[in-house]
Amino acid sequence: MNAVNPKKLLLSKWTAVRVVDKQKHFLVSDVILPELPDEKVEWVEIEAVYSGQKRRIAWAQLRDKSIWRQGWQ
Repeated sequence: MNAVNPKKLLLSKWTAVRVVDKQKHFLVSDVILPELPDEKVEWVEIEAVYSGQKRRIAWAQLRDKSIWRQGWQ
């Protein structure tokens, strides 16, 4: 399991284990903050480095090593 702190996600680099829409390298471009400050972060927006396509995913998915690797590999 990747050790990921939601407060340090912004601009972190990720590599998809399986290619997603011909994209492999991603950057966390936005951390979606909850409406109430005492709630936990649930979503992040990732941006494909090559195409600039953006998508929203649950930040906890980044902890799954079968889907994501931390850094660009």
